[in-house]
Amino acid sequence: MDHRSKGTAALKVGVFYDGSYFTHVSNYYNYVHPHRRRLHIGGVHDFIKHTLAEREGTRPSLCHIIDAHFFRGRFSARDANEKPNQLYYDRVFDDVLMYNGVQTHYLPVKDLLGRKREKGIDVLMALETYELCMLKRFDVAVLIASDGDHVPLVRKLHALGCKTMLMGWDFEFTDEQGEQQTTRTSTDLWNEVSYPLPMHDLIEEGLKEDDEVVRDMFVMRDPSRDYEGEGERPAAALVDDERHRSTVMSLMNGYGFIRYPDNNLFFRHDDLEGLAFEDLTVNDEVEFNVAVNHRGQRVAKRITRPA
Repeated sequence: MDHRSKGTAALKVGVFYDGSYFTHVSNYYNYVHPHRRRLHIGGVHDFIKHTLAEREGTRPSLCHIIDAHFFRGRFSARDANEKPNQLYYDRVFDDVLMYNGVQTHYLPVKDLLGRKREKGIDVLMALETYELCMLKRFDVAVLIASDGDHVPLVRKLHALGCKTMLMGWDFEFTDEQGEQQTTRTSTDLWNEVSYPLPMHDLIEEGLKEDDEVVRDMFVMRDPSRDYEGEGERPAAALVDDERHRSTVMSLMNGYGFIRYPDNNLFFRHDDLEGLAFEDLTVNDEVEFNVAVNHRGQRVAKRITRPA
């Protein structure tokens, strides 16, 4: 007789984050998706418990996340110091992970032909995940990842008798250069895991139905929170009173970019004055002030049609 009778089965769960992928998805929801919220680590874990309870025929309270691990490349202190407030935000995010019981695993970001790249993170994630599953005998390993390189790991976990759940997102958006960017989960990885979750669809349905578990996957807006994306935007400071004129470069779901020398300027729908976002089109001419936001980046404010 199976020791896991329905309704009384306790599950040992391990959660493993591809950190760059999770950050990319969280940025999408914060900057591109109409919901305008970052993913909340605690809420993600609660979603995992409820989903596994449904799939495994038990209760969420009996789905115990024994371990959670976050893997990512990390800039050196010198490189991070060159970006406004980067060291501070790195530390704050470490606090977020720590308070949610997530252990961090970092490798140095390498400079390859003038470009900063992660090296070895997928291998480190696979080795650590396999070793932990072998030692702690998780019933389910949850992967927040998209790369097909994780397929051998999934097969090894299944050989240990550990089921796998994949949280994968598929979405498209237009970047600051006006180019279409696409995020897709590997079909091979999708077909290999025990429980593949199309998170983009599940979240859309949950938000539409005001599902509490899905709603709680996102951080609440709280002006007292100053972590990037976890509160309302602090006011941007105008560089000067000069009005500039240029054209709209790209538009996407309530935000866009204006052409500007050296670095195109980001703006949101609420930066428009006397002008509806829906009335804007690419290549429209606009007037604006240049401001600096709380991250030290130049943005466009007080945007109007030319007089």
